[in-house]
Amino acid sequence: MKSTNRLLVIAALSVTCLITANIIAVKLISFGPVALPAAVIIFPLNYILGDIITEVYGFRWARRIIWLGFGCNLIFVCFSWIGGLLPHASFWENQEAYTSILGHTPRLLLASFTGYLVGEFTNSLIMARLKIATCGRWLWLRTISSSIVGEGLDTALFIIIAFIATPGFTPMLILYHWSAKVIIEILATPLIYRTVTYLKHKEQLDTYDHKTDFNPFTL
Repeated sequence: MKSTNRLLVIAALSVTCLITANIIAVKLISFGPVALPAAVIIFPLNYILGDIITEVYGFRWARRIIWLGFGCNLIFVCFSWIGGLLPHASFWENQEAYTSILGHTPRLLLASFTGYLVGEFTNSLIMARLKIATCGRWLWLRTISSSIVGEGLDTALFIIIAFIATPGFTPMLILYHWSAKVIIEILATPLIYRTVTYLKHKEQLDTYDHKTDFNPFTL
């Protein structure tokens, strides 16, 4: 299947959500006694879009867009780092602010990239497999189940790699982050249904990955 304008829009939204999440993640927001990164309000959209792509276009396209997101995020991170190294103008007083927002440490980058790849590929794999197993029924069950596992792995890997050696680390951090992401996925279920129905009708497409190679490194 060739790419369509609708698929290109979804891919652009997915990449935008990923990069935006990495920028705003430096800010912590409070829900009573629980502190979460601001990225929690947008990062679940990556999984929602991933569910939609896998459901309509299949795992092959989901795999391409996951790697596209990874590549675009890597470009953003590299040039943000280079921008921080360049000598700043003598009258510019915001170098520390720039570094605090965009100066990602290697450990945080490793955590982010690892969590993203493992979580997204697991999410799409489960979606594709469950679609075959359920003969395309119970979309809500497939989206929520795949997100529970994918976002759980993403969250656990990110927090363990990034924070396990820090004084503030606690396993409850994983639970709080994971729960917030899953709740957003559940709340978005009606929107997922409407979007999938619209795309299947407009694209005249409903992909089943019966003969798909699920190797994430096969492009």
